[in-house]
Amino acid sequence: MKALLCPEPGKLRLIEREAPKVGAGDVLLRVRRVGICGTDYHILGGTQPYLSYPRIMGHELGAEIVAAPAGSGLTAGTTAVVIPYLSCGQCRACQRGLTNCCRRVSVLGVHQDGGMTEYIAVPAQNVIAAPELTLDQAAMVEFLAIGAHGIRRGAVRSDDRVLVVGAGPIGIAATIFACARGAEVTVMDLRQDRLDFAQRELGAAHTVKAGPEAKAKFEAITEGEFFDVVIDATGHPPSMNAGLFYLGHGGRYVLLSIVAADIAFPDPEFHKRETTLIASRNALPDDFAEVMRAIAAGLVPTSVLASHRATMAEGADAIPVWARPETGVIKALLEV
Repeated sequence: MKALLCPEPGKLRLIEREAPKVGAGDVLLRVRRVGICGTDYHILGGTQPYLSYPRIMGHELGAEIVAAPAGSGLTAGTTAVVIPYLSCGQCRACQRGLTNCCRRVSVLGVHQDGGMTEYIAVPAQNVIAAPELTLDQAAMVEFLAIGAHGIRRGAVRSDDRVLVVGAGPIGIAATIFACARGAEVTVMDLRQDRLDFAQRELGAAHTVKAGPEAKAKFEAITEGEFFDVVIDATGHPPSMNAGLFYLGHGGRYVLLSIVAADIAFPDPEFHKRETTLIASRNALPDDFAEVMRAIAAGLVPTSVLASHRATMAEGADAIPVWARPETGVIKALLEV
């Protein structure tokens, strides 16, 4: 079968490899769509901190079930969503239902080979039947679930003022689910096209271009009180450090992004707000279920999120281009 391999930073190559070995508790999937994530661009660029090469990328998967274990409730021919975080089931976090925080988690496409391939075998507990979704929609559930999980971690309410910093795919997902809770959402980004998209398509109440004027604009928007919840989705240490200063007193600061760097705040500023600082890692099955319900109900504009696409055979040329900001990608999909 064919697969798209990243042998080292900066290179992608279409290869032939053996079909996957299917364990007793595994589901054999025919991969049909692969969403391209910021993680994939970091892997290609050599800046992903939890990875060794060579690696087959791809963890945002829309697939078709080929074969499933008896008693799994999964049926051949059904569209499926994949939860790409393979948890051990034994550590204390797993035993408490926090499988996203598993001490020995292995993420498809990062810690082990992923879904940029024709077939993949995945444990049955990581496969969700999704007959109500299109293949494109199934491939978008995972990144949307990360945003939904961050909004749940931040306990966003309808009376909250929420600032989402960074309007890439994860920031877009956070915006969608903050708006779905009835919050008043402001989005900040360096790119005007992303800000226009957030207001036009996602329901953001306000948008602010990042820069020296931003804090004064936030002060005006919030009558000097700033935000109840700040969500950082930038993966940019200076932005993550600055986010505290946009947070109102008694507020919650959610770090959706992760970087190989130290994040620091001045303690007096942190304490005077009685800040709640929250990390948000991956997503839980409940988040996947929430996203799938929202898509099925027409609450997520998946047709406009899928802005670019190519076949897997074209991926080696397309993915480096999509990584460039000027390409204007919202979410790119590989068709397998």
